[in-house]
Order: sequence, then C-alpha cells, then structure tokens
Amino acid sequence: MPNHAGPKTFLILIAALNVLLHTNANAADPAAGKLVFNASCAICHSVIQGKNGLGPSLFDIVGRKAGQVKGFHYTAANQKVDLIWDEPTLDKYLQSPTALIPGTTMTVPGLKDDAKRADLIAYMATLK
Repeated sequence: MPNHAGPKTFLILIAALNVLLHTNANAADPAAGKLVFNASCAICHSVIQGKNGLGPSLFDIVGRKAGQVKGFHYTAANQKVDLIWDEPTLDKYLQSPTALIPGTTMTVPGLKDDAKRADLIAYMATLK
C-alpha cells in the first residue's frame, strides 16, 4: 500500500509555505526606503558625512550613539538620551519621535506605515 501524505501534513506544508511567502513579501527594500527618505526626510537631513541641515546628517546612523554628530546643535533631550540607533530603536523613533525622546525638535509626527518605516531603515543602513 503506498504511503500518502495525509491532510495534516498537507496543512503543515501550506502553513510553512505561507510563512515563507509572507516573510519574503515583507522584506525591507532599501530602494523604496530611499524614496521615503527623499519624500519625508531630505528636506531636513543630509546623507553626506559632515553635512548637517535643519537636522543632523544621517550618514552612518545605524549603530551610532544618539546626539553625536559633530557640528550639529542638539536639544538637551537628544544630548542626554542614552540610545544607540540600531534598527529596533530607529523603528520606535520613526514611529513617534517625541514618544521615544520627549523634548526632541524633530518636527515629523512619525511614520505610521510599518513597511515604509522598514524600507527607510533598510536604506539608512546603507549610508556608510
């Protein structure tokens, strides 16, 4: 008698395939993040090392300690906060800057779209 996979095995395979497809569909896209940056961030921030605007340069931001760009005048809140701009911290900050750092002068109320935030962070990770 042949050994056939039962309905339980089939459902497990479908669930696994769904997880794989969902993960790939939601992978962050640096190219899309660059578009988000240009539309939402570039008016105040530069991606060029040492070139500050209304906001500090975001060159090499991922992994950097907050409030440390030379030549930029930070608020007291940004100077004393003890944060490293890793991807989870950037995600929280970009969702609601004043919730993470009360007293920041970041004027953007936050980027609520999870996918756009992930894309933006993926782009910022390329700024080296």
